[in-house]
Amino acid sequence: MATQLSENTLATLKVLRQSDQGSFLDGGTGNTNDDILLHKDQQTAPVKIGDEVPVFLYKDPKGRLTASMRLPAIKEGQIGYVEVINKTQFGVFVEVGTERGIFMPHAEMRGRPQLGEKVWVRLYTDKSGRLAVSMDVDDAMRRASKPATEAQVGQMVRGAIYNFTSDGAFFITPERWIAFIHNSEMTHHLKVGELIDARVTYKRDDGRVNVSMRAVKETALTIDGEVLLEYLYQRNGRMPYSDKSSSDIIKAKFGFSKAAFKRAVGHLMKEGKVIQEEGWTLLTETGKTAAEELVKSKTNGDAPQSAGVTEASDTGKEAKEDTRKA
Repeated sequence: MATQLSENTLATLKVLRQSDQGSFLDGGTGNTNDDILLHKDQQTAPVKIGDEVPVFLYKDPKGRLTASMRLPAIKEGQIGYVEVINKTQFGVFVEVGTERGIFMPHAEMRGRPQLGEKVWVRLYTDKSGRLAVSMDVDDAMRRASKPATEAQVGQMVRGAIYNFTSDGAFFITPERWIAFIHNSEMTHHLKVGELIDARVTYKRDDGRVNVSMRAVKETALTIDGEVLLEYLYQRNGRMPYSDKSSSDIIKAKFGFSKAAFKRAVGHLMKEGKVIQEEGWTLLTETGKTAAEELVKSKTNGDAPQSAGVTEASDTGKEAKEDTRKA
């Protein structure tokens, strides 16, 4: 039984005859009325009778099945950064190098890409056997990526967003490194497909990098504040350290200067996340919520590990000594 040919599919068909219009390909029915035209304008190389030609099938304005030698620029299962060229009530069409765009149904979208915007997609064959694209590209991105072993902290990288989580967004760089940007490191609301520049702030054990769009001082302030939030969270929201604690104790305990400590605490106080009482720093309810979200994001592997904080108990000798100094 002959295979039923349909639009938005790839096929390799035999050239049966030729005319001034172009070449007619075997439609598989034995009826010459079903032969498929490969117009001269759609030929990317000369063909002759008897050739087996790989083609993309689509329907012309009159609804007739037509062939083109312009094949998709990406193969099935591969990913590409493509432009939205048409919208319908059922989805959008994207440019992949064929004579007609390839369809993406709403169910395969992340967000609602608009005309002219570019997004990452994966080419696949749907249940009807037709080519389609999906914005579900996570697995394909992982397969295509490379460990960011050559990345340097402070290095600027560029890439287009391909996925969001509750904690932030992912993009891939031209070097094929996967980068994660936490919500707190974004300078504005990002969209899927948006091209951004960011700075590497941390090289992760899984071969990815964490990045920030913020200025260096602002990033340092955020990271130091996160160290303190996590520390407070692990100690029931209380620590016997404040802006009156000694520089040596602060440096030994948190790994940064007293000036950086005071800036971070001041920033957290301004945000209503901590208060200070009698030489102690305490989490507020707002701070507890922020700390819980921070610890959760790190547990999920979506945030950098905190700077080294010594693990001596706050009820031990060091804490008592610092309380006396305060």
